Parts: sequence; structure tokens; C-alpha cells
Amino acid sequence: MPIQFDLKVVPSAGRVGLQIDKSGVLKCYLKSPPEKGKANQELIKLLAKLLHIGQENISIVSGLTSRKKRISIRLDISYEQLLQKFDFDKQTSLF
Repeated sequence: MPIQFDLKVVPSAGRVGLQIDKSGVLKCYLKSPPEKGKANQELIKLLAKLLHIGQENISIVSGLTSRKKRISIRLDISYEQLLQKFDFDKQTSLF
């Protein structure tokens, strides 16, 4: 069963990475500008690389032109396991 989650994208950030902010929102910083789908492509590539899965297993369900996106990943894992794959298990314990 695919997992779906929300995240906020920060395009043209000058760096690439994932972070959980103080309010618990997953943020993704991208170098690409939000033009012609470049940031969306970079987001999918980044998630695929971090999760060691093919890009075809990741889709943007909503928010193609928005900073707030809903992502669907074809993996049978929980949200907590997903955060562990992103190496957030330590960071989430801080909040």
C-alpha cells in the first residue's frame, strides 16, 4: 500500500536537503527554480535517491504548482519508518 505525506518545498534554496521544522512540518530544500517543473523533478530524484527506489515509484498527488505538496510513494512502510529512512529518528525526538 502506498504511503502519502505532505511536505513543503523551498525551491532555489541554494542547498539540497530534508528537514523537520519546529512545528513538525517536513521541508525539502532544492537548488532548482520553480520553473517548468524543474523543482518537482529534483524533488522526485532526491526522494528516490534517499529511499533507494526508482523514480517511477514516487508521484506528486497534489500541489504541482504549489510549495505545499502531497507525495505518494509506492512502499509498504509507516510514516515513522519513512522518517527513519530519511534519518530523522534522532531529529524528531527533539520536538
